[in-house]
Amino acid sequence: MHQAPPRQVPPLSGNQIAQNPTAIIPMVQFRDVNKIYSNGSRGLLGVNLEIKQGDFLFITGPSGAGKSTLLKLIYGAEHPSQGEVLVEGGSVAPLRGNRLAMLRRRIGIVFQDYKLIPRRTVRENVAFVLQAQGYARSEILRRLPPTLKMVGLLEKADCFPDELSGGEQQRVSIARAVVATPPLLLADEPTGNLDPDNSWQVIKILKKLHAVGITIIVTTHDEHLVRQSNFPVVQLRDGRLHRVRH
Repeated sequence: MHQAPPRQVPPLSGNQIAQNPTAIIPMVQFRDVNKIYSNGSRGLLGVNLEIKQGDFLFITGPSGAGKSTLLKLIYGAEHPSQGEVLVEGGSVAPLRGNRLAMLRRRIGIVFQDYKLIPRRTVRENVAFVLQAQGYARSEILRRLPPTLKMVGLLEKADCFPDELSGGEQQRVSIARAVVATPPLLLADEPTGNLDPDNSWQVIKILKKLHAVGITIIVTTHDEHLVRQSNFPVVQLRDGRLHRVRH
């Protein structure tokens, strides 16, 4: 069946929060964002995007289209060349030191390559985030079991990463990202190294998190997975953002 070409995402209409102070502040906003790297390569061009609290959004596109760059701008690992990125109404680019660290505590991040600590168990990998944020031992012990149960790994809490499958390692990565209950979860190609069955397990866990109110942004090039999931989709092509499905 013939599919209509994706539409260009319309730009935001001015400072909506200033015009209507009672409006709910979006979780994430991109305002006319360009990202040009020092070697002249173009990461993002004229990107306008608004993600509301509680949304689940897929960002698709081929490798090199700018998907990871877009996520890095949200958590401050990159800064825009032009335009502004806001999280919960605050501009990200000016944040440094403790202020940037505080923002990142409100953002869970899942990477394609898991980034687990090899010599720590599942339990220790997940607890590490809470320890780094200064949680009391009693609170860490309270949070660990339900989080590991949610990703189906409670019985493997004492296993090391090399004793787990790729799908299990990615589920540990998700548990680590959400154990501190951040309101925003970014998943950068979370199924890129997984077979279809494990990929779907990961998406089901993300759906559970979305159901309890977490805002979720997932980058992927797996079009089949996107079609199965029935969530809104935008596509990056050559740095430009296009709406595919509401």
